[in-house]
Amino acid sequence: MANLKELSKNPERITSGHRLCAGCGAGVVARQTLIAAGNIPVIVTSATGCLEVSTTVFPYTSWKTSFFHSAFENSAATCSGIEAAYRSLKAQGKIKEDIRFIAFGGDGGTYDIGLQSLSGAMERGHRMLYICYNNEAYMNTGIQRSGATPKGAHTTTAPAGKVRQGKEQHRKDLTQIMAAHDIPYVAQSYIGSWNDFITKAQKALAVDGPSFINVLTPCRLGWSYKPEDTMELARLAVETCMWPSYEVENGVYRINVKPKEKKPVTEFLKLQGRFKHLFKPENAHILEEIQKNIDEKWALLQFRTEAGCRA
Repeated sequence: MANLKELSKNPERITSGHRLCAGCGAGVVARQTLIAAGNIPVIVTSATGCLEVSTTVFPYTSWKTSFFHSAFENSAATCSGIEAAYRSLKAQGKIKEDIRFIAFGGDGGTYDIGLQSLSGAMERGHRMLYICYNNEAYMNTGIQRSGATPKGAHTTTAPAGKVRQGKEQHRKDLTQIMAAHDIPYVAQSYIGSWNDFITKAQKALAVDGPSFINVLTPCRLGWSYKPEDTMELARLAVETCMWPSYEVENGVYRINVKPKEKKPVTEFLKLQGRFKHLFKPENAHILEEIQKNIDEKWALLQFRTEAGCRA
């Protein structure tokens, strides 16, 4: 597990004073990832999105490390190309030091338009960590639904109204898709626990090969909640099993946080404006469908863990 005393000695490689919203989790993800890297030289790539546009407003930057801005769809491809060039230069003796490579992307640039790029980088086996800061919609461009948006959520392209009640489909399970790539390390985490996330980031950076972490990152604008509730919402997502915290290490599943008492999913949903329409009497069946889906996925994850299943 991550050691807080030792972590406090590590350098801060992303500055405060960036332009992310109050209560945004993306800055927390970036900061804790770089703290997890310790003193190892790091090269970061980031897809266009909330994290990039808020930390690299020309002529300023919040990054105290090498940073490469990629297009929306190709953070993983860019990072893999840089890593391949590094390996070549190191083999030629032109670079001596060890360097780690980290790619960031939001759920829009990861689940959807960046999936081909990500899958290719993982399949080729580049030594890089890809982190999806998952706020469950295209928040930077107007809160459009993405493949990560949960069923029933109100977005600008899947609105709640007379015709339908928010997004009609359940979200894509990208963490399982990454586990199916047979890479050394895959994890789901959340920003409500620094220990859970940083421990996983340290493991991911240590493996000799590709790694992937899907981090639940609440968005106070798109989710419509009070900025000070960000961490509590992330923890509720785990306590309701809406977002289980687990890892797949060399193909073996492990649940990292098992709720002492699994809370109903409504405890998570009721604090967010994007789900308020679901609490109308006529939409009770949608809440039942969401709960049923969460229960089934949690049971399957427990089975995989207890049976010692491999991805």
